[in-house]
Amino acid sequence: MVGFPYGGAKGGVVCEPRKLSPQELERLTRRYTSEILLMIGPEKDIPAPDINTNSQIMAWIMDTYSVDRGYSVPGVVTGKPVVLGGSLGRERATGRGVCFTLLDTLKYLDQSIEEKKVVIQGFGKVGSVVAKLLHQGGAKIIAISDVYGGIYNRGCMVSIDRYHP
Repeated sequence: MVGFPYGGAKGGVVCEPRKLSPQELERLTRRYTSEILLMIGPEKDIPAPDINTNSQIMAWIMDTYSVDRGYSVPGVVTGKPVVLGGSLGRERATGRGVCFTLLDTLKYLDQSIEEKKVVIQGFGKVGSVVAKLLHQGGAKIIAISDVYGGIYNRGCMVSIDRYHP
Protein backbone atom coordinates (compact mmCIF):
# COMPACT_ATOMS: atom_id res chain seq x y z
CA MET A 1 0.00 0.00 0.00
CA VAL A 2 2.79 2.45 0.83
CA GLY A 3 5.50 0.93 -1.32
CA PHE A 4 7.54 -0.72 1.43
CA PRO A 5 8.89 -4.18 0.56
CA TYR A 6 7.32 -5.84 3.61
CA GLY A 7 5.14 -8.73 2.49
CA GLY A 8 2.74 -9.19 5.39
CA ALA A 9 2.39 -12.97 5.14
CA LYS A 10 2.96 -15.29 8.08
CA GLY A 11 4.49 -18.71 8.14
CA GLY A 12 5.72 -21.08 10.76
CA VAL A 13 6.46 -24.55 11.99
CA VAL A 14 4.12 -26.54 14.21
CA CYS A 15 6.22 -27.43 17.24
CA GLU A 16 6.68 -26.62 20.90
CA PRO A 17 9.86 -24.52 20.90
CA ARG A 18 10.11 -24.51 24.70
CA LYS A 19 10.62 -28.28 24.52
CA LEU A 20 13.47 -28.02 22.00
CA SER A 21 17.11 -27.63 22.91
CA PRO A 22 18.83 -24.50 21.57
CA GLN A 23 20.62 -26.69 19.02
CA GLU A 24 17.36 -28.31 17.86
CA LEU A 25 15.73 -24.88 17.56
CA GLU A 26 18.65 -23.60 15.50
CA ARG A 27 18.55 -26.61 13.14
CA LEU A 28 14.77 -26.24 12.76
CA THR A 29 15.06 -22.52 12.05
CA ARG A 30 17.83 -22.93 9.51
CA ARG A 31 15.97 -25.74 7.70
CA TYR A 32 12.76 -23.72 7.63
CA THR A 33 14.70 -20.76 6.25
CA SER A 34 16.29 -22.90 3.55
CA GLU A 35 12.79 -23.98 2.46
CA ILE A 36 11.52 -20.39 2.12
CA LEU A 37 14.67 -18.84 0.59
CA LEU A 38 12.97 -18.17 -2.75
CA MET A 39 10.07 -16.36 -1.05
CA ILE A 40 11.99 -13.98 1.21
CA GLY A 41 14.44 -11.14 0.69
CA PRO A 42 14.84 -7.40 1.13
CA GLU A 43 12.86 -6.73 -2.04
CA LYS A 44 10.29 -9.52 -1.57
CA ASP A 45 9.04 -10.48 1.87
CA ILE A 46 10.89 -9.59 5.07
CA PRO A 47 10.27 -11.98 7.98
CA ALA A 48 9.75 -10.41 11.39
CA PRO A 49 9.61 -11.93 14.86
CA ASP A 50 6.28 -13.16 16.15
CA ILE A 51 4.98 -15.71 18.63
CA ASN A 52 7.74 -17.95 20.05
CA THR A 53 10.50 -16.19 18.12
CA ASN A 54 13.20 -13.80 19.26
CA SER A 55 16.23 -11.91 18.00
CA GLN A 56 18.38 -15.06 18.02
CA ILE A 57 15.98 -16.84 15.68
CA MET A 58 15.93 -13.82 13.38
CA ALA A 59 19.75 -13.85 13.40
CA TRP A 60 19.75 -17.51 12.32
CA ILE A 61 17.36 -16.67 9.49
CA MET A 62 19.57 -13.78 8.39
CA ASP A 63 22.69 -15.94 8.56
CA THR A 64 21.15 -18.82 6.61
CA TYR A 65 19.90 -16.44 3.92
CA SER A 66 23.26 -14.64 3.80
CA VAL A 67 25.23 -17.89 3.45
CA ASP A 68 23.00 -18.83 0.51
CA ARG A 69 23.63 -15.45 -1.16
CA GLY A 70 27.36 -15.45 -0.41
CA TYR A 71 27.37 -12.12 1.44
CA SER A 72 25.74 -10.54 4.49
CA VAL A 73 22.14 -9.45 3.90
CA PRO A 74 20.91 -7.70 7.07
CA GLY A 75 17.81 -6.39 5.28
CA VAL A 76 16.31 -9.87 4.95
CA VAL A 77 14.71 -9.78 8.44
CA THR A 78 13.66 -7.38 11.13
CA GLY A 79 14.01 -8.04 14.83
CA LYS A 80 17.62 -9.16 14.69
CA PRO A 81 20.10 -8.17 17.43
CA VAL A 82 21.38 -4.59 17.38
CA VAL A 83 24.95 -5.86 16.82
CA LEU A 84 23.76 -7.35 13.51
CA GLY A 85 22.06 -4.16 12.35
CA GLY A 86 18.85 -4.43 14.34
CA SER A 87 16.98 -1.41 15.68
CA LEU A 88 17.09 -0.12 19.22
CA GLY A 89 13.60 -0.34 20.73
CA ARG A 90 12.39 -2.98 18.24
CA GLU A 91 11.23 -5.37 20.96
CA ARG A 92 8.79 -2.78 22.32
CA ALA A 93 7.85 -1.17 19.01
CA THR A 94 4.62 -3.08 18.35
CA GLY A 95 3.29 -2.40 21.86
CA ARG A 96 4.18 1.27 21.50
CA GLY A 97 2.38 1.35 18.15
CA VAL A 98 -0.76 -0.10 19.73
CA CYS A 99 -0.62 2.62 22.40
CA PHE A 100 -0.05 5.41 19.87
CA THR A 101 -3.04 4.20 17.85
CA LEU A 102 -5.26 4.00 20.93
CA LEU A 103 -4.18 7.41 22.23
CA ASP A 104 -4.69 9.04 18.82
CA THR A 105 -8.14 7.46 18.57
CA LEU A 106 -9.07 8.75 22.02
CA LYS A 107 -7.75 12.21 21.07
CA TYR A 108 -9.92 12.13 17.93
CA LEU A 109 -12.89 11.25 20.16
CA ASP A 110 -11.93 14.09 22.52
CA GLN A 111 -11.23 11.65 25.34
CA SER A 112 -8.28 10.85 27.58
CA ILE A 113 -6.74 7.57 28.67
CA GLU A 114 -6.72 8.74 32.28
CA GLU A 115 -9.09 6.72 34.46
CA LYS A 116 -10.17 4.48 31.56
CA LYS A 117 -10.60 0.84 32.61
CA VAL A 118 -8.57 -1.43 30.37
CA VAL A 119 -8.43 -5.19 29.84
CA ILE A 120 -5.32 -6.65 28.18
CA GLN A 121 -5.61 -10.00 26.43
CA GLY A 122 -2.13 -11.39 25.98
CA PHE A 123 0.76 -10.42 28.21
CA GLY A 124 3.75 -11.28 26.09
CA LYS A 125 5.93 -9.09 23.90
CA VAL A 126 3.09 -6.76 22.93
CA GLY A 127 0.52 -6.90 25.73
CA SER A 128 3.03 -6.40 28.54
CA VAL A 129 4.33 -3.23 26.86
CA VAL A 130 0.80 -1.95 26.21
CA ALA A 131 -0.19 -2.56 29.84
CA LYS A 132 2.89 -0.80 31.19
CA LEU A 133 2.53 2.24 28.91
CA LEU A 134 -1.21 2.62 29.44
CA HIS A 135 -0.71 2.32 33.19
CA GLN A 136 1.96 5.03 33.04
CA GLY A 137 -0.51 7.15 31.08
CA GLY A 138 -3.13 6.92 33.81
CA ALA A 139 -5.31 4.02 32.66
CA LYS A 140 -6.66 1.55 35.19
CA ILE A 141 -5.67 -1.94 34.14
CA ILE A 142 -8.42 -4.11 35.63
CA ALA A 143 -7.61 -7.44 33.94
CA ILE A 144 -4.73 -9.19 32.21
CA SER A 145 -4.57 -12.64 30.64
CA ASP A 146 -2.06 -14.82 28.85
CA VAL A 147 -1.83 -18.46 27.80
CA TYR A 148 -1.48 -19.53 31.43
CA GLY A 149 -4.55 -17.75 32.82
CA GLY A 150 -5.69 -14.32 33.85
CA ILE A 151 -6.30 -11.95 36.70
CA TYR A 152 -9.25 -9.63 37.11
CA ASN A 153 -10.07 -7.02 39.69
CA ARG A 154 -13.03 -4.83 38.79
CA GLY A 155 -12.70 -2.58 41.80
CA CYS A 156 -9.06 -1.61 41.64
CA MET A 157 -6.04 -1.72 39.43
CA VAL A 158 -3.99 -4.84 38.78
CA SER A 159 -0.35 -4.29 39.78
CA ILE A 160 1.46 -4.08 36.44
CA ASP A 161 4.94 -3.92 37.97
CA ARG A 162 4.38 -7.21 39.78
CA TYR A 163 3.58 -9.08 36.58
CA HIS A 164 5.64 -7.21 33.99
CA PRO A 165 8.62 -9.29 32.75
